[in-house]
Amino acid sequence: MPSTNFDQQVFEQIDFTTAPFVPGIYEDCTFKHCNLSGVDLSHTKFYSCSFDTCNLSLCKVNHTVFNEITFKHTKLLGLRFDSCNEFGLVLNFENCIIDHASFHACKIPKTLFKQCQLHGTDFTETDLSGVQFERCDLLDAVFSHSKLEKADFRTAFNYQINPTINNLKKAKFALSGISGLLTYLDITIDLTH
Repeated sequence: MPSTNFDQQVFEQIDFTTAPFVPGIYEDCTFKHCNLSGVDLSHTKFYSCSFDTCNLSLCKVNHTVFNEITFKHTKLLGLRFDSCNEFGLVLNFENCIIDHASFHACKIPKTLFKQCQLHGTDFTETDLSGVQFERCDLLDAVFSHSKLEKADFRTAFNYQINPTINNLKKAKFALSGISGLLTYLDITIDLTH
């Protein structure tokens, strides 16, 4: 069955929970104010697309291609990025809510997370080399055996990262967030002396 191709199209204010979503190949397309919550996007290919003020919470993304995708002001609650096509997974997020999503074992180096909320998001075994967490809320985010080489946490907050089980080589942290690294060590730092 041949794929449907969409090129440089704008999809605006469409509720795909009631209107049918057409699987296919989307290139240089823009989705604005669209509701895709719970929609099956499996096997769909998105190249150089942007999602602005959309809801993709709990979408099914089995073998979905997200290549050079920008998400802005978008809800991605519970999204399983670990079930996407791992080849060419290139993402950037700005002002998004990505709570309880999973990036388990994904390779997403140099990704930008800007002013995002990532409560309870799973980064277990994820390659986050050079990733920027700019003013991100990482409350209860899980970092376990994660590659955090050169990652930038200087303006991030609410994170807890065990330095004994994660690769933190040349990662950047602000002094104000250092307690997020020391929690697992069960030590007390007294800054009054």
